[in-house]
Amino acid sequence: MAESTYVPVRVIENFMIDVFQGLDVPEEDARISADVLITSDLRGIESHGVGRLKYYYDRIQAGVHLTKTEMEIVKETETTALVDGHHGMGHVIARRSMRMAMDKARRYGLGAVAVRNGTHFGIAGYYPLMAAKEGMIGLTVTNARPSIAPTFGTEPMLGTNPIAFAAPSDMPYPFCFDAATSIIQRGKVELLSRAEKPASEGWIIDAEGNPLTDPDVILKGMAVAQAALLPLGGAGEALGGYKGYDLATVVEILSASLSGGKFLKDLLGFAEDGSRRPYMLGHFFLAIDIEHFIPLDLSRRLTGQIMRALQNSRKAPGQDRIYVAGEKEYEKEKVIREQGVPVNPNLRRQFQTMRDELNITGYEEYF
Repeated sequence: MAESTYVPVRVIENFMIDVFQGLDVPEEDARISADVLITSDLRGIESHGVGRLKYYYDRIQAGVHLTKTEMEIVKETETTALVDGHHGMGHVIARRSMRMAMDKARRYGLGAVAVRNGTHFGIAGYYPLMAAKEGMIGLTVTNARPSIAPTFGTEPMLGTNPIAFAAPSDMPYPFCFDAATSIIQRGKVELLSRAEKPASEGWIIDAEGNPLTDPDVILKGMAVAQAALLPLGGAGEALGGYKGYDLATVVEILSASLSGGKFLKDLLGFAEDGSRRPYMLGHFFLAIDIEHFIPLDLSRRLTGQIMRALQNSRKAPGQDRIYVAGEKEYEKEKVIREQGVPVNPNLRRQFQTMRDELNITGYEEYF
């Protein structure tokens, strides 16, 4: 397969803005959506960056992802809010909801916002990082269309249901954990498909519990509930697969049982007659203002001490470094900003399709 080329970050970001605006997304919302996606690329999370642009492009054109975001505050107290996203741009819904939680936390110490009728919002880590940048702790979870099989099952029931947490530190970067509750996400399977590489055995199973490794077969199987991702820990209980399963269920509860939203098979994106419909996702955002507990500088220092103690602990044979969450992403951003965003031939063809269909000009030098 041909090598990837590297496109400057600013070019990729501007292209995404132009595509979103070409689809009738308002300029401010297009910039927000592009910022979430480019942040993913900068942090080395290719599965949720510009590689997902065609994903939103197709959903918007199918009418299941609305370009105009009309959020409704259904219920609100000093520290909480319930929001209906009305199937608008997920990045916009999520960013505004996290901002609302942060504003409440700044005043009252804690702020929590539950969302129903949301849509895919990119990397979950973007939103708690918003809090960490302003001296707060942030937590974000979201449910998703079914793809994880419960322990001892083979039917996809739970979404990849990520958990993201961020806290400020006195390191050059905050602590930031952002991970699905499955071993691999659908986005990484799509990435493997574009790169023409197999998945590892033990990540995904078919309807009989047999391992699947061909990403194209997997994606086709997932579309008809004949392939399922395994939860963190893998199949069965021997390696703690039930823990990933239960964590995914915790996310499902926070995303649906606080918002009054849809869950499990209701998130498939299809009506009873087989026609496509919005995915009706649920999200939950929590912000904690550290200053309501202890001085921010002290908290930063303590978090940094925890991180450094872990980094400096005894290393396994053959290993010269121990990382903490957020460290690799911090280092990756420096590389991507200098090198550019990798674009493989399959992704380049997607860019060309969107460019030509929307009559976007000015990018011929790059793709």
